[in-house]
Amino acid sequence: MPELPERGVKAWQIVKRLLITAVVGLIIGGGIWLLSDSESDSKTDQAKTTKTETSDSSNPDPTGKPRDTKPEEPEAQLPPVICPPDVPGCVSATGRVLYVEKVDPDGDGDAHFVTASKEGVTGPGITIFDVRTDLRPDPLPGIGDLVSGAGPVYPGHAGQKQIEVVAFAVEE
Repeated sequence: MPELPERGVKAWQIVKRLLITAVVGLIIGGGIWLLSDSESDSKTDQAKTTKTETSDSSNPDPTGKPRDTKPEEPEAQLPPVICPPDVPGCVSATGRVLYVEKVDPDGDGDAHFVTASKEGVTGPGITIFDVRTDLRPDPLPGIGDLVSGAGPVYPGHAGQKQIEVVAFAVEE
């Protein structure tokens, strides 16, 4: 009979991991949906704004003064971090932060960043960066910040693929 509680504990650990994975998946999926929706809206708005600005700048307002138009700010870009030649199996990715794990449960002081990235190292459209203590930026990037990292891909604590960062950059 002593094996029964041990089996129950193992079963609970599996169920707990599945639930955490499902919740993180929902959060990430929602973030991707929000980011993709806002990007398509901003492109549509930008096209409308461009048309409006073109027609408005040639037509003065009712007072006869030319309308003041603001130039659009270019979308933020961060050059990708290049893999060092001495790191075998190195992968580079860039993405917008969806989730930040500031305190790693194993206590080694590293930080994890779940990002929406076209490279999709962890899954379609998702890349997780595991940034060790000596490479942690201060202050830590937050949700929506653009980050780039390079390093070998290893499984994380839940079996997910993630980049074990050897070089990391944050958009300023």
